[in-house]
Amino acid sequence: MLRTYRQAAEMFGVSERSVGSWWRAYRGGGREALAVRRRRRPGPQELISDEERGTLFQAMADYTPEELLIGGPLWTRAAVRELIRMVCGVVMTERGVGTWLRRHGFSPQRPARRACQQCDEKVRAWLEQDYPAIAARAKTEKAVVAWADQCGLRSNTALPGRFWAPKGRTPVVRVNGKRLRVNVMSAIASRGALWFTVFTGRFTAKVFTGFLDRLARHAGRKVHVIADRHPVHRSKAVRTWLDNNADRVELHLMPGYSPELNPDELLNADLKRHVHASRARSADDLAHETRRFLRRRQRQPHIVRGYFHARHVRYTIT
Repeated sequence: MLRTYRQAAEMFGVSERSVGSWWRAYRGGGREALAVRRRRRPGPQELISDEERGTLFQAMADYTPEELLIGGPLWTRAAVRELIRMVCGVVMTERGVGTWLRRHGFSPQRPARRACQQCDEKVRAWLEQDYPAIAARAKTEKAVVAWADQCGLRSNTALPGRFWAPKGRTPVVRVNGKRLRVNVMSAIASRGALWFTVFTGRFTAKVFTGFLDRLARHAGRKVHVIADRHPVHRSKAVRTWLDNNADRVELHLMPGYSPELNPDELLNADLKRHVHASRARSADDLAHETRRFLRRRQRQPHIVRGYFHARHVRYTIT
């Protein structure tokens, strides 16, 4: 049955031009001319052997460029290029190094920040022993586990992110020249609950214990609060209050210099990304915008639950 180019193109879902190319190839070489041939990429095969590649990857895992005296604290294409030259005697371009790294499962990534004062042993103990014990106790007591943290919003903070504009014409946004600041104390639970208080004064033991009191009342049962080692959290006034309210609130302090282990830090980042403090006209205006955002998140428990699925805090999901 004869068909036109258009009918064949509609049948195979291609253009009429492609059908014409196929037909000419068939007339010139028959069925074999229509077979797809995979062509080997021109140029020599990879010059780095499997054994050398394993040595390179092991060196990148065990050492930093600084330790090998060939670069900075992390691996860049230039540093990998020099490592390949030293180990294998192969000279590559930086672009070629990037292609080679991608071929073997590497990708350029924004590094996570870690405090040099962080103690790995204490973090490991927290992940493997301390937190599982807290979660087990809370489950036995039918209590709530709430992750708490405090943060501040300042009007002299730049708008987050970058914005598009013609080259050479930097965009301008009007901001308040006054220095305004509000503070937030918040707590979240893995099932999507969010509690908060917004204040303009200093963060003190009175503010913290007042927040804990309201948290326990709103939760309606005992609360195991997990927070960082802020001086206020360890103050004598807070310890006294906790002793007097041991049946309502129990405070657990995380390892020092480990904010990445607290899912409430993700709420803080979310808050700072969406509340543009630099555009507030007064401290009351900034406090109002902050409360409005946090109330919106209270009505969006699925977003709060999402904080707990970030890579570094998945251990909190029990």
